[in-house]
Amino acid sequence: MDQMTTTNTKPGPVLLYDGVCGFCNKTIQTILKNDQKGTLRFAALQSDYGQSVIARHQELKSVDSVVWVESDGNGGEKVSIRSRAALKVMNYLGGIWKLFLVFYIVPAPIRDIFYNLIAKYRYRFFGKYDTCLLPDKQVRARFIDAG
Repeated sequence: MDQMTTTNTKPGPVLLYDGVCGFCNKTIQTILKNDQKGTLRFAALQSDYGQSVIARHQELKSVDSVVWVESDGNGGEKVSIRSRAALKVMNYLGGIWKLFLVFYIVPAPIRDIFYNLIAKYRYRFFGKYDTCLLPDKQVRARFIDAG
């Protein structure tokens, strides 16, 4: 069995993120700090795994920010992007984070206007790295393709 197949059989959803984005990296650190379940895994969009997900889902070709990847219950996967992916993270984290789920009442196109605005200026306000950051040793196993 190749490594990609082995990786895909691990439990829990995967959050793809822009590995060179300062805002995205800070967000991942916040998620790790608040993740009580410890089943969420991570991969940069730029990683081999991230690129393989994009190749399997044509709708992701132009996406350069967060993607929530989860099992569809039939051996395949389904993806959520933009504000829907962010809300999936809030639901996963539970607790006080579930308060953000009230934004589901706002239609996705409207939520995504605000999401896209933040995404558009994320490098300007939060910086951009030359390469994806290597996670700390204690959480590295939760990062697909982290080495």
